[in-house]
Amino acid sequence: MKVPRLLLPLLALTLAPALVATQGGQAASGVAERAAPVTPVLVAVRAAHRGDVDRVVFEFRGGLPADRQVEYVDRLFADGSGRRVHVAGQALLLVRFERAQAHTDAGAATAAPRRVAFPLPNVVTAVRAGDFEAVTTYGIGLAKRTPVRVTTLQAPPRVVVEVGAGFPTVQRRVWFFHRDRFVDNREPFFVPVRRLVRPGAPATGVMDRLFAGPLPGERARGLRLLRSGATGYDDLSVSGGVADLRLTGRCRSGGSTVTVAGEVLPTLKQFATVDRVVLRDASGSTLDPDGPGDSTPECLEP
Repeated sequence: MKVPRLLLPLLALTLAPALVATQGGQAASGVAERAAPVTPVLVAVRAAHRGDVDRVVFEFRGGLPADRQVEYVDRLFADGSGRRVHVAGQALLLVRFERAQAHTDAGAATAAPRRVAFPLPNVVTAVRAGDFEAVTTYGIGLAKRTPVRVTTLQAPPRVVVEVGAGFPTVQRRVWFFHRDRFVDNREPFFVPVRRLVRPGAPATGVMDRLFAGPLPGERARGLRLLRSGATGYDDLSVSGGVADLRLTGRCRSGGSTVTVAGEVLPTLKQFATVDRVVLRDASGSTLDPDGPGDSTPECLEP
């Protein structure tokens, strides 16, 4: 059948949008769809000591985050939930990356750690506080508040946080729970490792290193921080041969004969100025604060 000449222009107008929609993957309007911006993915967190500074390096895949915030804060709160995130140390750096994530698009976790300890003069630990709506947040726990400098590097993309560490340190021991020894019933169940601490406050230094937890290599050997529900410590004092401190957070033995006390007591009694330890629960209670020996709270009883 022949189409009348007058209908041909009308058919062309009717078919034009369909023809446009099939060319080059364009939308029906003829405007190409823009690809969504790539969100950089945090893939590693490393730290090292160089000269008089400690350097914490955040490595990304897919470019650098658009916005970077680094500042000292008193407390750290989780993105999304708003809950308190406890970070060991005497000073706390907030590090926040916007337009960045610590997981893949498929939702899988990357190699970037949630919590990691470092054996450096100033940097004690790094703890993730959020990976929520393209915002990734970490808290860096420090032995001392010092000047901070932030730089970026490429190939691969990295954000470098440098903190001053030009102060003297001494080596002291910190005891951790040895999971494999406990499972095999091979004493001792708690073993020491060495850490750098400031000589002016060694008791505080070792307790901060204790609650930062074992290093990655130490964890691979079976060492763990046995918290017994505690999130940290407070009110530490050493006087008259007595180290007195209070656990924060919960306190529970879980019916076990091994608890956080097995880490705290030897860690503090290594000092010549400490003859006994009085360890209290969050409310300040302990079983025998005035006795001749060490005292632990009832919540750590089996």
